[in-house]
Order: sequence, then C-alpha cells, then structure tokens
Amino acid sequence: MTDTPMTLAEMATEVLTTADGAEKTALSRRHAAAWRAARTGDAPVIEIGHAAPPRHPNRPDKPELLNPREVPKRKPGSPQGRIALLHAVAHIELNAVDLHWDIIARFTDVKMPLGFYDDWVKSADEESKHFNLMCDCLAALGSHYGALPAHAGMWRAAEDTTEDLMGRLAVVPMVLEARGLDVTPGMITLFRKAGLTQAVEALEVIYAEEVAHVAYGAKWFNFLCGRDNLDPKAEFHGLVQKYFHGALKPPFNEEKRADAGLPPDFYWPLADEEPPAYAR
Repeated sequence: MTDTPMTLAEMATEVLTTADGAEKTALSRRHAAAWRAARTGDAPVIEIGHAAPPRHPNRPDKPELLNPREVPKRKPGSPQGRIALLHAVAHIELNAVDLHWDIIARFTDVKMPLGFYDDWVKSADEESKHFNLMCDCLAALGSHYGALPAHAGMWRAAEDTTEDLMGRLAVVPMVLEARGLDVTPGMITLFRKAGLTQAVEALEVIYAEEVAHVAYGAKWFNFLCGRDNLDPKAEFHGLVQKYFHGALKPPFNEEKRADAGLPPDFYWPLADEEPPAYAR
C-alpha cells in the first residue's frame, strides 16, 4: 500500500509551516522540482487540491521581529551597514518564499489555469535560491540570517488580502516586488563600490529574476480583470488604495516596470509626487 501523494496545496502548506530558513527553502526547492517533473510528464501528476494554510507562516526564533520604526538604521556605506542591508534583503526573500507558496494554497477555490501555479512555484523556487544567496553573502562577511532584528510588517499585505486574490496580486507582486526593481540597482552600485563581488553577483541574479515575478502578478491580475470584464487600471488603483498603507514612492524604474507589464499610468497616480503628463 502506497501513501497518497501530496497535493500542491499541501506542499505549499508544508513549506509555510516549516520555521527554519534553510529547511524552509530546501523543502521549497524540492517541492518545486517535484512539480516541474510532474508537469513535464517525468513524474506522476500532482493535483492542486485544497489545504488550510496558516494565517502566519512559521518563523525561526531569530531574527527578532520589530516594528519598522524600531529597526536600527545603519549607514549603508559602512561594513556594518552593508551587512544590515544584506540581512534585510535575506528577510525580504524569505518572506517572498512564503508569499508565493501562500498564494498557491490560499486561493484554491478560485478556478485558475495550471500556468498560474507554474508561475508561482517557479517564483517560490527562485526566491528560495535568492535567500540562500543572501545567506552565503552574509556568511562571507562573518554574519548570518538572524544576527540582526528585522521588519515585522512584511506579512501585513498577506494578512490584509487573505480573501482577495486580485488584492493579493495588486499589492504583493505589483507594488511590493515592483519596489524591488526600483531599489536594487542602487544596492548593486553600493556593493560594487565596496568591491564585494559576491554580493554584486547575487543581487544581479535577484534583479534579473524579480522582473518575471512582477510580470506574473500583472499577467494574472489582467487575466482576472478580463474574465470579469473589469478595467485593470481602475481595479488596480482601487485595490492598492484599499490594501496598501501609504503612497508609492518615486523614483520608479520605469524601464524594468514596463518589461514586467506595468505601465506608468498604473503606479504614478498613486505616488506621493505629481505624475508626469504621460502617466496621467
């Protein structure tokens, strides 16, 4: 008698309930490989299924999670500041692993094409790789993930959108991950000036792959709008104003946002500066 194979939703929930970062990302990558093998016909079919994902993913004892205002500010030009910046990116990437598995497990009642699951499994796999790259960079500088306190607000967007798939797509990939496209080039420049080649190479991998994650958000957001005959721009503006707390902050990486399917008139009207004429 063989065990009943896990569904994709159960795999996602197993990742979410694994606390240790290294164990979480290793499990994430194994499940992603299993899904790919099933989708190419090299392994038995994996059903999407249904599961009961936790409201909050399990987390290791460290780092200590603080209110964003309480996280110590460090000058990024100092060695300690560079470690703090890498630690912050590692924290973002670990949260992204959970966010991508959560969107798989959380919304199985919404009928979606298999390509939706392909995209978010791939994203979760890549975020797992990104976390491990950041951990390697921290180790090279004599530190590790958990050595510093971290931002406690990372999961708020997920909490706010537990019952709204379009809201989740609008706020997580199309706002939060798009922000990564804006700020990563500056980080790459900072580490290049410091001569930290390993960090530069890791951030360049992250920068290249994050464009696709934002694009998946835009693609499936537009898919849902089309299916329900909704105006994507109006829906996006309404959902961001509902779920995102505060204005979007320029400067925007308009080139990479365009590569990801985000036109200026989606995000500029939500910014805390007057939009240029082409974005109105």
